[in-house]
Amino acid sequence: MDSEKKLAPVVLFVYNRPKHTKKTLLALEKNLMADETDLFIFSDGAKDGEAIEQVNAVRSLIREPWNFKHITIVERSKNWGLANNVIDGVSKVLEKYETVIVLEDDLETSVHALEYFNDALEIYANDVKVMEISGYSYPVKNLENLPESYFFRVANSWGWATWKRAWNYFNPDIKDLLKDFTKHDRHQFSIEGKENFWKQVKQLKAGKINSWAIRWYLSIFKERGLVLYPRQSMIQNIGTDGSGTHSDVDQIYHVELATTRVSDFPKEIEENKQAYVAIKHFYATRKGSLLDRIKRYIKKKFKK
Repeated sequence: MDSEKKLAPVVLFVYNRPKHTKKTLLALEKNLMADETDLFIFSDGAKDGEAIEQVNAVRSLIREPWNFKHITIVERSKNWGLANNVIDGVSKVLEKYETVIVLEDDLETSVHALEYFNDALEIYANDVKVMEISGYSYPVKNLENLPESYFFRVANSWGWATWKRAWNYFNPDIKDLLKDFTKHDRHQFSIEGKENFWKQVKQLKAGKINSWAIRWYLSIFKERGLVLYPRQSMIQNIGTDGSGTHSDVDQIYHVELATTRVSDFPKEIEENKQAYVAIKHFYATRKGSLLDRIKRYIKKKFKK
């Protein structure tokens, strides 16, 4: 990518995990082009008295002299919650920029992540069907058989980028999103029933969860949009240790971070059939056998 061109700003959402936040910032700072990149950090306010000390520790950490072009810090005076914080933060930054790269406080990046995001944002800037660039990629079986990058329908929230033109389609109204949603749509949205996306939709509609990510995926799906994925993941989720608001203690999604730049991007704007089959198989088998699931359940209960 031509370094003279304007790079996408990074928006980082943090809350009450200083150790994770530090790892995230250390990895991001090592990225090629980090010192040319504007960084916006949205720090959510404490939910209760117990969170104050950790929130303050995070706020002290983000004020350190990290090596980015410019750092803007927004400290929420109260607890917004992740969904409201992300929706507002991304929307505010896209009022000033045409593109944005979005991270949370538990995502470790490859040194090539900013290169990948910026290259893809430039390549597909005018392809309206491409609505997101995902930094994370699934640890599917026979990963080496997939192309260097590929299109898939699901919007991923573990490190991603988008354009103002695409984010304009984000609809926070779940009832409106589900209007005219058919049984066939539900089947395809859930990758033929292999992933619990529809369960998340029902939980959101019932007020049991407040997920911006499932609404973003719904918004993209309704537009028949596509998401670009790298074969080798640019993102490692370091928060699947039980420490986050929405985290698990298993290592199902563990990946090896990319050590090289993505140089081959698909010219045809269509979902990759090979990737679809591979990811569908991953969804269907990721929890392992019944015995594996029982063992994990017991392990979680024991840790609690």
